[in-house]
Amino acid sequence: MKNLISLYFVFLMSLTVYSQERGFAFYGKKIDTDNVIEFSEVKNLIKNQDNVKAKIEGTIISTCPKKGCWMQVQVENDTIQVTFKDYGFFIPKYGMENKKTVIEGFAKQDTVSIELLRHYAEDAGKQKNEIEKIIKPEFKTSFIANGVIIK
Repeated sequence: MKNLISLYFVFLMSLTVYSQERGFAFYGKKIDTDNVIEFSEVKNLIKNQDNVKAKIEGTIISTCPKKGCWMQVQVENDTIQVTFKDYGFFIPKYGMENKKTVIEGFAKQDTVSIELLRHYAEDAGKQKNEIEKIIKPEFKTSFIANGVIIK
């Protein structure tokens, strides 16, 4: 039993070293970088479906500085709000800006309420007067990720 436990830890350490050597950090469900599709293709699919399962690549613009519970990602000419399935995992709160990311999960077009937009602005450290200027909901693409790779 002792040998089995030792072997398990050696295996985990080798995976960690391998992923660090490749420059990847994994969050949530372990995913790979295969079968990434263009975001424009996802947007076309969203027009006909409520939720579209997809794996896309983008650049992190910002992350939630309170918990790491969301990130904004630049994909092609769009910015999408990414949250994490069931708050089951978080990403680092700082230092992720301009890093490449691959996310896998579900994309959808959604109306984001004033309350939620204000919550995101508050999390991001915006001033009270900026938060109060948010007076109408936004219709935008959101993404619920079940796995994230940050390069």
